[in-house]
Amino acid sequence: MANSLSGDSVVDRVVRVISAFPEGVSSLQLSDLADRAGLPLTTAHRLVRQLAAHGLLETVDGGAVRLGLRLWELVNRNSPTLALRQAAMPFMEDIQQVLNQNVNLAVLDGWEALFVERLSRRGSVANRARVAGRMPVHVSSAGLALMAHQDKPVQAAYLDQFSDPGGRVAAEAVRALLSETAHQGFAQLAGVVDPDTWGIAVPVLDGRQRAVAALGVVVPLREMRLQALVPALQTAARGIARGLSDAGSDRTFR
Repeated sequence: MANSLSGDSVVDRVVRVISAFPEGVSSLQLSDLADRAGLPLTTAHRLVRQLAAHGLLETVDGGAVRLGLRLWELVNRNSPTLALRQAAMPFMEDIQQVLNQNVNLAVLDGWEALFVERLSRRGSVANRARVAGRMPVHVSSAGLALMAHQDKPVQAAYLDQFSDPGGRVAAEAVRALLSETAHQGFAQLAGVVDPDTWGIAVPVLDGRQRAVAALGVVVPLREMRLQALVPALQTAARGIARGLSDAGSDRTFR
């Protein structure tokens, strides 16, 4: 694979172009895209033209560039989370029907919770979890549920490198949260992301009792109904695990 003068490959540059689009931004001017990808304008223009020829990018009026439908098609058709989402959706819909609040599904990617599905209704409380969005493990009930049910070496590696940019959370506090989550079988964070919301999540476990996903809800802080919420979530999580096992997809999505 040919390299540029800086030593990066064509694949490196393509990934930088596709990754340059920030969350919630549907299109970028070519010059902005080049800046965000760290590429010369001529290089970005050539890559955009080539990727657009395959439908992975599109150019729109005014010279702006956006991600192409072909990219969306390929990702959704072949995503390793497709079986997970299919197994989880009926259970997520049942929970939302009862709660009328946010229900989300996440997997562990590095040291972050990556949200692969979310159901919300008008009138639901604020929920920072977005499909294809990420949150650090320690500020997400889903992240805690995922990390608390990983192998010990994974947890140790996470805690060894842990740092909170705001300097408000110490590694020992996170260690205690993970221990508590593993012991009780669910994670809860009240008022951490938004002061008026309460996140609760349970792990979806594989045959080795490792979390392959986390099923969670975000509800108003005043609705402290653990006795009702947790058993319902755990029952749903077991149903999702059975669905994955039956489909031959009982694996970690990392």
